[in-house]
Amino acid sequence: MSLEVAVLRMVNHYMINYNYLLVDHISRNALIVDPAWHIDKVEYALYSRAAQLKGILITHAHRDHIDLAKPLSEKYRIPIWISKEEVAASGFDAANIELLNNNTPWVTASMTVEPILTPGHTPGCICFKVGDNLFTGDVLFAEGCGIVPSVEAAYQMYDSIQLLKSRVADSTRIYPGHSYGVTPGQAFSDIKDNNIYLHFRDKESFAGFRLRKTQNKNIFKFN
Repeated sequence: MSLEVAVLRMVNHYMINYNYLLVDHISRNALIVDPAWHIDKVEYALYSRAAQLKGILITHAHRDHIDLAKPLSEKYRIPIWISKEEVAASGFDAANIELLNNNTPWVTASMTVEPILTPGHTPGCICFKVGDNLFTGDVLFAEGCGIVPSVEAAYQMYDSIQLLKSRVADSTRIYPGHSYGVTPGQAFSDIKDNNIYLHFRDKESFAGFRLRKTQNKNIFKFN
């Protein structure tokens, strides 16, 4: 697969997050992951690559990951893929929505997209593997993992991270929704070496650490 991953850093007041534009070099078809905040930046990225936007991949329905989903879907008349569980939990809706309820890959925009259901941060979080790239939203960061609202959700997050460890090759590049300083696109092998959340051996200790009261409260200090 001849694929470019364009990293779009978006800033909205105190919030900083990453959108990812996936462009197939042969067809010039494109997909975008978790579009938010600045449509002009998205459209310039498309224009500068002579690319045609064909679809939207949503990891979860928090505002900073869906802000541009409906506007882009309506303007370009393209589908939005999101998990069935996330829609049920969040109430997100759109005219061109496509619900995912399993891990079955599909082909769109000249790309094979493999969804991996990874609940924990939200009930319907999903990661997307395209080629040698994994888009993890708020499930997995280079430096940690997303917040969880309860012990049960922390257990789900632990299971989701274990699933990624079992299914994702060390050479796969990881593109999270946020960063605390590490450049997106690190090899999974490096993240496994340096991210403490991938080192826990049981869900109880994982949950205890993730929900600890002494952790840094400034959780949105992204870069």
